[in-house]
Amino acid sequence: MKHDCEGPLLPASRGPVSAGVKEYLVGGGGLPRDEDVAGAGVYGDDLQLALYLCYELHYRGFTGVGPEREWDPDLLRVRARLEHRFLTALRADTQVHDTVEDALGELLVEPVDGAGVSHFLRDEGELWQVREYAAQRSLYHLKEADPHAWVLPRLAGRAKAAMAAVEFDEFGGGRPDRVHARLFADLMTDLGLDTTYGRYLDAASAEMLVTVNLMSLFGLHRALRGALVGHFAAVEITSSPGSRRLAEAMRRTGAGPAAEHFYDEHVEADAVHEQVVRQDVIGGLLADEPHLAPDVAFGIDATGYVEDRFAGRLLEDWRAGRSSLRTGDLSEISFIS
Repeated sequence: MKHDCEGPLLPASRGPVSAGVKEYLVGGGGLPRDEDVAGAGVYGDDLQLALYLCYELHYRGFTGVGPEREWDPDLLRVRARLEHRFLTALRADTQVHDTVEDALGELLVEPVDGAGVSHFLRDEGELWQVREYAAQRSLYHLKEADPHAWVLPRLAGRAKAAMAAVEFDEFGGGRPDRVHARLFADLMTDLGLDTTYGRYLDAASAEMLVTVNLMSLFGLHRALRGALVGHFAAVEITSSPGSRRLAEAMRRTGAGPAAEHFYDEHVEADAVHEQVVRQDVIGGLLADEPHLAPDVAFGIDATGYVEDRFAGRLLEDWRAGRSSLRTGDLSEISFIS
């Protein structure tokens, strides 16, 4: 995985809101107008890219953007307006289960029609679709487990210890070659993709940006710690069966040994993590703070909602025989041969 100490390049803007944020980051002027923020589609390219730009300052930042922008008060005020629109829409659009147990139980129910992305890629996906999937998911997997680490100082006792144990596994158990983000970069290499952090931001759909922004939103706000735990639970519990199908897709399409290994690793690791997260992270949190149960359920269900939107976008494009990428298919984007 290529690591640029200065961060990735800023992407092309996708409308007046993201253009305003980008201009401010590089020149100190041009923050988006309130009416532009209010008029942007909440799940659309412009608002979601603007929010992604704000959030990325808390990860690795961007080349040419000073570190002081991370806590710039004017930019934080804009981010707060973007977040308010995003969170309000999520709460309105997500059907939240009555209890955490109901939400968790729903995660264990496999779709009868097998209509998910992992089913598609396993059964009929082509290598170009596998590559597109990996390029888009790189925005998530190259920062895998990073936003969940923000919840550690906000937990105590059993929940904190269990969360730290799972995160330790995600970060390779002390071995840099086993860090899950590193394993995903190896998968990308097998697929001939550029492993530079943030390389495929311009290509990623709005639906993909939403999934990454969701975990950043939950991670950066102490008030949403219950929702972040719910998000983490949803990821860990659904990972093992989905990863099994994706490992089969890698083998069937000839993606390569590292590509197969990434998903094989998640089949085993996340089957164990599921029990720890259910019993000790969620159980410990709710033993300490039972009033957070609705937030945990919201985090679980909101994760399912945004992931379903992303899956729907991919499958609609692929079944129509077209690329899911904003910038054309990967043959038009430079990659490692």
